[in-house]
Amino acid sequence: MLSSKRAFHRLPAIAVLILALAGCASLDPARGISPGMAAAEVMARYGQPVRVWNDVDGGHTLEYSQQPMGQHCYMVKIGSDERVLSLQDTLQQAGRERIQAGLTPEQVSRILGKERSRMFFRLSGEDVWDWSIPDEPGGKRHRFNVHFKDGVVLRTSYSTIFDDDRMDLFR
Repeated sequence: MLSSKRAFHRLPAIAVLILALAGCASLDPARGISPGMAAAEVMARYGQPVRVWNDVDGGHTLEYSQQPMGQHCYMVKIGSDERVLSLQDTLQQAGRERIQAGLTPEQVSRILGKERSRMFFRLSGEDVWDWSIPDEPGGKRHRFNVHFKDGVVLRTSYSTIFDDDRMDLFR
């Protein structure tokens, strides 16, 4: 009886999570964010962003990250007139290539958006953040990793993600 009560109490949390993920997944730039659109219209259509970044030009950027399960992070640049200037999926190759040694964690977050996870490796002293990224042609799945040491980027790497049916070979 106790376990069924626990499961019942988790239902609202699971429902909220599913709705949140569904909201993130619905952000598709092909469906209508374009330069000149009002920022209020973007938020009415796609909900509250994960974060809002203040820009030096007086505008701001709305971050719509689909992490941990999605493979995109849309940064919607808003001008000081509250109109869309641009839309960029920062987890595409061009965004990942911007990550260079010496950047701070805040700079990396500003470029790539919210990470999927963080893990600290005590022996190497590295704090590794990762992002789920778009699949390669042929369906190969990867995560993009950023390795920090002493508060700055040390290097980047990729991890291959194997589907469950591929792992059956090793059982």
